[in-house]
Amino acid sequence: MTDKAIILLSGGIDSTTAMAIAKSKGKEIYSLSFRYGQRHSIELEASKKIAQYLKAKEHKIIDIDLRQFGASALTDEIDVPKHESVEEIEKQKEIPITYVPARNTIFLSYALGWAEVLKANAIYIGVTAVDYSGYPDCRPEFIEAFEKMANLATKTGVTKKTVLKIETPLINLSKAQIIQTGSKLGVDYSITISCYDPDLMGRSCGRCDSCLHRIKGFKEAGIKDPTSYYGY
Repeated sequence: MTDKAIILLSGGIDSTTAMAIAKSKGKEIYSLSFRYGQRHSIELEASKKIAQYLKAKEHKIIDIDLRQFGASALTDEIDVPKHESVEEIEKQKEIPITYVPARNTIFLSYALGWAEVLKANAIYIGVTAVDYSGYPDCRPEFIEAFEKMANLATKTGVTKKTVLKIETPLINLSKAQIIQTGSKLGVDYSITISCYDPDLMGRSCGRCDSCLHRIKGFKEAGIKDPTSYYGY
């Protein structure tokens, strides 16, 4: 019987590469995205294309409203910070205002529910502890803690019918290494979007944290960036 895996799919480089890796391991793919009140909801159009491109068995988009809490530049009336370089970002010591409170915990919890129903034995999440913005819910210790909780909190976990693994295949990879990995697996990065502040035409700003990491990643990978930017 084919192993089933839930993939948290945002429409960006990391989640798309994680999905391609799961597919390369012979997993039956079920992708999960969220309309959570994000200002960059165009990423959901990208996630649909990616799910189709990578032949997901099923792709769900869940509606939740994290604007009710706000406190993030992605879900509130707060300007998305812009920078000139990744080096400028790395000088900052505080967790950036683009952090959405408890977002990965919430997303993983939904994925956990679907995984239990499907009897999937893995949830893939494209977090990385190398080229990232310092979000606390991208750290290995968070993932380890959630995995332990997941197997304590579910019927399938308690009965040992399915031992769930939270897979983080990108956790120790740089953005360049992620792009190189995905390219070898045939990922079409032109259908992905990373920008936190795209324009109405779907073009990326080129200056938010996520765009700058993307630009740097393609440059260091030696691969042409297929992204359309409006910021420069």
